[in-house]
Amino acid sequence: MKILDKYIIKKYLGTFFFIMGIIMAISIVFDLSEKLDDFLRTQPTVYEMVVHYYFNFILYYSNIFSSLLLFISIIIFTSKLAQNTEVIAILSSGVSFNRYLRPYFIATTFLVVFSVSLNHFGLPYANKIRIDFESFYWHGKFQIHKKNLHREITPGTIVYFGRFSGGNKVGYNFSIEKWDGNKLVYKLMSDRIVRDNDSTNEWTVQNYFIRTIDGERETVRSGSKLDTIFDFKIEDFGQNLDYAMAMDSKVLNNYIDTQRMRGADDLARYRLELHQRTSLPVAAYVLMIIGVSIASRKVRGGIGLHIVVGVVIAFLYLLFLRMFSVSAMNAGLHPLLAVWIPNFLFAIIAFYFYRKAAK
Repeated sequence: MKILDKYIIKKYLGTFFFIMGIIMAISIVFDLSEKLDDFLRTQPTVYEMVVHYYFNFILYYSNIFSSLLLFISIIIFTSKLAQNTEVIAILSSGVSFNRYLRPYFIATTFLVVFSVSLNHFGLPYANKIRIDFESFYWHGKFQIHKKNLHREITPGTIVYFGRFSGGNKVGYNFSIEKWDGNKLVYKLMSDRIVRDNDSTNEWTVQNYFIRTIDGERETVRSGSKLDTIFDFKIEDFGQNLDYAMAMDSKVLNNYIDTQRMRGADDLARYRLELHQRTSLPVAAYVLMIIGVSIASRKVRGGIGLHIVVGVVIAFLYLLFLRMFSVSAMNAGLHPLLAVWIPNFLFAIIAFYFYRKAAK
């Protein structure tokens, strides 16, 4: 590795980690001020706050915003190089623009590989610890917002809730069906069902009606109250927005397959989480090329103008990412396309700026 590579990589990574440290420090201050009353009320230990929560808090948010912070870092330190005429000196010495980009690619590759590995393997474990801490001290582990919920719990066994209240653990318009091939052999319907015991799945069924079908023979019975145990958990129907983040990619992929077999139709956010673990870090390459191409020019506005342009581009990227994510969850766009389309669109922009800078 030559002196030029070492010099740029040192500036690159130094600026990146410096900005990352400042942003994380500010984030912790804001988060602590927001949750201070909760800390005083629930009284977690200092060890739990620092190790279980804020250490994993830093891992999660620094990784999720790493590509954008990397982009801003490149804008800042490359603009300084340009304003000090260092870029002009480098290119005037016979170094091509492609050769000038090489240390940027080396440093970006290091960060991308680390981020992808962390996303798929290490970060889910850290998120689990952080989410468990939040769940214990602040809020419940799952929420159910949708109505008309149905799942195939085991092959041939279908459970339906018209509505479920997570706070008091009561389900309404409940039914469970058991099928033998194409033949219905058992069906229980109830106006109201209450979860009595979380660990043993004990339920109280109220105002129930049961049909049992054995060939040509059908038995019907009803009653006002029935204590029973069902082979499902209400968490299977829950919409835990953090649940996907606490699973490594293999477990998350298996979870998506299992839920799809059960008839779940709200898996877009889980697929988005799975695909974003690769697409967001890879976006660093695209943003890097844009940043270097823009900031390498010495302009009258100086660093300030470059930073403004960088912030606008970063905002547009987030806007496109959010827009396509919402389309995946609400309009049927495939999650894989939703997370990669912004990268491809900005790759076109990157190519334009690259061609312009190379000339």
